[in-house]
Amino acid sequence: MSNKSPPPRPAPRLYLATPDVDDPASVLAALPDLLAAADVAAVLVRLKETDQRTMISRIKALAPVVQNAGAALLVDGHPEIVARGGADGAHLSNIAALEDAMPSLKPDRIAGVGGLETRHESMNAGEMGADYVLFGEPDAKGQRPQAQAIAERLDWWAELFEPPCVGFATSIEEAYDFAASGADFVLVGDFIWADPRGPKAALIEADAAIKKAFTAAAVGES
Repeated sequence: MSNKSPPPRPAPRLYLATPDVDDPASVLAALPDLLAAADVAAVLVRLKETDQRTMISRIKALAPVVQNAGAALLVDGHPEIVARGGADGAHLSNIAALEDAMPSLKPDRIAGVGGLETRHESMNAGEMGADYVLFGEPDAKGQRPQAQAIAERLDWWAELFEPPCVGFATSIEEAYDFAASGADFVLVGDFIWADPRGPKAALIEADAAIKKAFTAAAVGES
């Protein structure tokens, strides 16, 4: 049996969710600057519901900008159009959606999942081959767990399981707390785009917060 300690956990990275994309022009204009300003691992594209052909064309417009910046582009739902749009994967809203999507996404594309209400569901997602699990996103009614409960779930997962975990943050403070709790990625979205200073300033601050939290947690563990 090896006595080697596990390798140090990498610093958490940002996972940026777009607003609902109807006309991609405004998002396209902002993305290059945002992706250059902060350490963004992936972009989650939320598509306004319309016909498949239009949604595919929106993904095709956004994918090169995201991928050329070294980030992955994931589609929120719609796994059936991921490959045709040139995206890197999809985020699924629950276990059932993940199970349905796995044949079309694997082995070449990313399948992430949220909507995991219990620890048992989370473990099932990991066993099914989810590439990440997301904790803390609002449900269909806009309700979400308390931030402390989300942090506890992240800490539990990070301690015991191999697949990455993502914390859904609605503020800079939550981004800090979730990074400190063991999140591998911190998903940020609406509060970034709504910041009166502009999304770039907000994203830079969020990036700094998660790096600071990671450093503080590492010092505390040493």
